[in-house]
Amino acid sequence: MKITNVRTHMLQATLSQPFAYSRAWYNTRTAMVVEIETDQGVTGWGECYGPARITAAVVETMAPWLIGQDPLRTDALWRTIYANLRDHGQKGAVIQGLSGIDIALWDLKGKHFGVPVHQLLGGALRTEVQAYATGLYRRRSGDPLRYLPEEAAGYVVEGFKAVKLKVGFGVEEDAKVTRAVRDAIGAGIALLVDANHAYDSVAAIRLGRMIEQYDIGWFEEPVPPEDIAGHQAVKAALSLPIAGGECEFTRFGFRELLVSHALDIVQPDTCAAGGLSECKKIADVAEAFAVRYNPHVWGTGIAIAASLQLLAVLPPHTPPSLDPLAPMLEFDRTEHPIRQAILTAPIEHAGGIVRVPDGPGLGIEIDRKALARFAAA
Repeated sequence: MKITNVRTHMLQATLSQPFAYSRAWYNTRTAMVVEIETDQGVTGWGECYGPARITAAVVETMAPWLIGQDPLRTDALWRTIYANLRDHGQKGAVIQGLSGIDIALWDLKGKHFGVPVHQLLGGALRTEVQAYATGLYRRRSGDPLRYLPEEAAGYVVEGFKAVKLKVGFGVEEDAKVTRAVRDAIGAGIALLVDANHAYDSVAAIRLGRMIEQYDIGWFEEPVPPEDIAGHQAVKAALSLPIAGGECEFTRFGFRELLVSHALDIVQPDTCAAGGLSECKKIADVAEAFAVRYNPHVWGTGIAIAASLQLLAVLPPHTPPSLDPLAPMLEFDRTEHPIRQAILTAPIEHAGGIVRVPDGPGLGIEIDRKALARFAAA
């Protein structure tokens, strides 16, 4: 079997109303999907996290190195592409582009052998995953002290046992909102907070000390990703777990975070950090350092499916025991018209639980009419 074509699909949809995290407003959602074709009619699908037009250009640059190659040689192809661009792209958009290609190759490999990707990655440890609801962004109008607790309570009604709140809007306001959300969801639901690296270590420590009393499951990206010393300072000053890593890339980048003991939880994005090949390696290194791994997920159903295939094989956070603590799936609940529309069968949760797709490859099928409908101009 040989690769005959590599296609990129840039997708875009306008939102019904904008929403914000700590550093920017969204009024559209975009995606960049990779399609790899072979001479045996088997097609693989992947997704790149990051700016769609930039990652599309990256994948199109890499495509000639794939044509005529055996798609089953996933690790060899990954290493070839990485080596070809090592002088120019050890992080960032180059690795994001490589991630989409790698995921598509694994999807293709699973379809070729007629098994789900998790079987090729070593075999599933679980067939379903606890999800946490990512939402609780800011709106143009209304009082966040009213609409955020109401939204959070709605996720609890749906069955989610954990929710993630966006912070980074000022220490005092963040503390008030965190308390309001905790009061709304009650004591039995995990509350995670994410600053999207909006603070320096001084402000992050101050906020952390103010919200520790609300039983925070983790404090995500408290400081900028390149500030390893800042992560260390926040981690040393607070009793709550510190998470991060969605802006880090490959096992080489995560090596520095792990050796420096900067994080309690690493969060590589499967569509950004190097794809399934690399994220499995990152997970193995994290296990050696006894650091928890929960993937960052912010994309379409392809990204969700790829993350679920990886989550199926990740070890529990805890050492072997009768009550293991399993990693969770980030389940984005914000408006995203493209997310499920491009799948012929959407990936949904039932009471906060998401089943791992068990069909060949990623276990999903793509709706080409939806690709055409959301194609970016």
